[in-house]
Amino acid sequence: MALNLVVKIHPVVLFQIVDAYERRNADSHRVIGTLLGTADKGVVEVTNCFCVPHKEHADQVEAELNYAMDVYELNRRVNASESIVGWWATGNEVTNHSSVIHEYYARECREPVHVTVDTSLAGARMGLRGYVCAALGVPGGKQGCMFTPVDVQLARYEPEVGALRLCSKTVGGRGRQVQPGGDLALVADASGRLGSLLEQVLQYVDEVVAGRASPHNAVGRQLLELVNSVPNMAADTFATAFNASVKDSLMVVTLAQLIKTQLQLNEKLTLLTSQ
Repeated sequence: MALNLVVKIHPVVLFQIVDAYERRNADSHRVIGTLLGTADKGVVEVTNCFCVPHKEHADQVEAELNYAMDVYELNRRVNASESIVGWWATGNEVTNHSSVIHEYYARECREPVHVTVDTSLAGARMGLRGYVCAALGVPGGKQGCMFTPVDVQLARYEPEVGALRLCSKTVGGRGRQVQPGGDLALVADASGRLGSLLEQVLQYVDEVVAGRASPHNAVGRQLLELVNSVPNMAADTFATAFNASVKDSLMVVTLAQLIKTQLQLNEKLTLLTSQ
């Protein structure tokens, strides 16, 4: 069953791994750490991680396991749903010391996964691979293990998608910092992207109808599901519901601004009375 695992990694985990690699000691060739998340029905979802200080020698590995357990216990106080699901290491290959480190994590969780992240960006990409340790040997004889690749996918929440789009605005530009826009600006940006995607869909449909492009069954099924998911209502009914939703959103924004102003006034009055 372990060979059928699917590992889903969130972008925040990759950011933490890259940050740990950039902050490594000068004499460290690679960085390792613990993966945190959930495991259920053949799917391991990695939502968090942390670095574990270690040193690798020719014949042994030294890791600060007490530090790792202390950080894990602190994380459990903040998010009790996250547990140890495996470990990660920078680089694009499994080394001789990987089996020793994997034995420790096999005592901390059942069927731990091992994820490697190629921070050297070989091939202009961040290589991401996942492994599980499969037992080898014959009954009553010498036993061993082998790291077997498993499927690795990128998962994301909606807030993470917004953060990634905001970070992508710094690519190719002179500025290394970017400020998040307002709510209306985000809505306008999302509407623009949606309009561009609809134009591509309409162009594809026109090409297929005109016979200039070959149809794809998978695309057709997805378009059919998209059309069926749209509620069947008249244009004026949709406009009324949309305007009501916009009014509710504006009311929430107004109330939030009023609460913010009240808190600022309360803070200033408190400082004046304390003096």
